[in-house]
Amino acid sequence: MQKTRPKHLALWQIRLPLPGIVSILHRISGLLMFAAIPLMLYALEGSLSSAERFAAFKDCIGNPLVKLFLLAVLWAYLHHACAGLRFLFLDIHKGLDLKTARFTSYVVLAVSLSLTVIIGAITW
Repeated sequence: MQKTRPKHLALWQIRLPLPGIVSILHRISGLLMFAAIPLMLYALEGSLSSAERFAAFKDCIGNPLVKLFLLAVLWAYLHHACAGLRFLFLDIHKGLDLKTARFTSYVVLAVSLSLTVIIGAITW
C-alpha cells in the first residue's frame, strides 16, 4: 500500500484561521520582547548613569527607526498581554466554542492594535 502524503509541507499554501494567527503572533511578540530585553536594559542603564548619557539617549530616541522599533516593542507587549488574557480564559475552558474563539481573536487584534496606535500617537 503506497501512501501519497507530501514529503514537504508547503507553508505558504496553508491558510490558518484567525485564532491560529493570534496564537502565532503571541509567540512572536514574546520572542520580540525577550530579544529587546538587553537593548532596553542598556538604554535604561545609560539614561540613568549621567546627564550626558541621558542627552545621548534622548537624541537616539529622536531617530525615526528607533521610534519604530520602540513602537514594535510596545505592540509586542500589548498584544502579548491581550492574547495572554485570552489564553488564560481558554485554559479555564471559557470561550472554547468556535464562534467565541473567533470573536475573542478579533478583540485581541483590535484592542492591541488600537492601544498601540493610541499610546504611540501620544508618545511620538
